Amino acid sequence: MKEVTVEDALKHPNWTMGAKTTIDSATMINKGFEVIEAKWLFDVDPKDIEVVIHPQSIIHSMVQFTDGAIKAQLGHPSMKIPIQYALTFPERLPMKGERFSFFREGGKVFNFFDVEPARYKNLGLAYQALRMGGNAPCVLNGANEVAVHAFLERKINFTDMTAILESALEKAHMVDAPTLDDYRLSDTEARVIAAEQVKKIKNS
Repeated sequence: MKEVTVEDALKHPNWTMGAKTTIDSATMINKGFEVIEAKWLFDVDPKDIEVVIHPQSIIHSMVQFTDGAIKAQLGHPSMKIPIQYALTFPERLPMKGERFSFFREGGKVFNFFDVEPARYKNLGLAYQALRMGGNAPCVLNGANEVAVHAFLERKINFTDMTAILESALEKAHMVDAPTLDDYRLSDTEARVIAAEQVKKIKNS
């Protein structure tokens, strides 16, 4: 993974999301942030939120109910749909574009794979930030912004991003019940710590 180049990481097979989000997808920190979102939006225990790798990118989320039934949200991988829905919620407005067809594409096999913890350490760091609580997820996000930018600028290697996030979670001042001002300070502190780590890596 240390040899992964910027070009390699930006070659997402299914999604077009912009450089920052595509790198987040490559490290799977984006799924970590979605786990954090799900915990707060739906009051779900983190141990009940599972991340799986789905190469076809057709099933975007699934919910299993207490009776065992599962509901899934499916569709072609397109950021236009969630962006439009976020802007027009609770309405769903018509949108031009390709439609998923069970007759045309439904016969494809849907594959799912476990996430290898050693390969996608950033996802584990998101779960760690959740367990730490308080401002830890904010620290993780701020440090990640700096780390991804540095990788895109070719100042650090792909695996260096993980080391930067680990350093931020270790060194940043933790606040159990942060206020909005605490979050602002935490974001700034995380970015400073991450920038310092980038300099150390460059000079090493």
